[in-house]
Amino acid sequence: MGAPVKALVELVRAPAALTVPGDAVAGAAASGWPFGRRTLALTGASVCIYWAGMALNDYADRHLDAIERPERPIPSGRVKPATALGVATGLTAGGLGIAAAAGGRRALRVALPLAATVWAYDFVLKETVFGPAAMAAARTLDVLLGAGGARAAVPAALTVGAHTYAVTQLSRSEVDGAKPALPAATLAATAGVRVAAGRVGPLASALLGTYALTTGRAQYDAVRDPAAPKIRRAVGAGIHGMIPLQAGLIARTGAWRSALAVAAAFPIARALSRKVSPT
Repeated sequence: MGAPVKALVELVRAPAALTVPGDAVAGAAASGWPFGRRTLALTGASVCIYWAGMALNDYADRHLDAIERPERPIPSGRVKPATALGVATGLTAGGLGIAAAAGGRRALRVALPLAATVWAYDFVLKETVFGPAAMAAARTLDVLLGAGGARAAVPAALTVGAHTYAVTQLSRSEVDGAKPALPAATLAATAGVRVAAGRVGPLASALLGTYALTTGRAQYDAVRDPAAPKIRRAVGAGIHGMIPLQAGLIARTGAWRSALAVAAAFPIARALSRKVSPT
């Protein structure tokens, strides 16, 4: 009998995928692509690869999770390790196939290194000094996937990557807590990302302000009390903060409808995180 659907949803942290579509849309908007079937399909490819990475993460960490997070699907016995690996493999193949069908060779030239980075992070790089850089590279490539690799999307992609690097660095202290300097550095990075977005119109300003306020407030709380629960809360806020950041970058290009559509996922993602943790 296969794993229960609820356990698989928890395995891939399904609601956290709401932070992913904005990558492809931000890339498309930055490169001048109108939102349409192509961008929608590439969004699906991104979600597949993201979920694959989540399943791989639990597969690679199954022995550690048995000690630190025994309630997770694999150590609790609700999902077999082979099932998790099979889910990750199938989702990766599906993501690459969708990317190739929607964007041809240009999209595949980005999707392949994206998938390779995800697998390398979970199996090799996560516990090394290169872990945060690998995660940032994956998000950067995800934005470029929506742009078909267009150079015009590089600034937006690097902005998302910088945010990802800071949050990933902070996430390494989710279990044991940290010294105040780490969340303080993450808070400074959030401020830097907001400044890097530049002077923008009212909608983009509001969205980027939401990003800075919601993400920065949790990080400030972690500076004051860097115990593990506050660090986890700050990491969760950073993950969700990806959505208004993406929406702000999209609004900056004038694609306000797409920006609002992406921003609409923000309250949904925060609500669903109470049922399935994004971290």
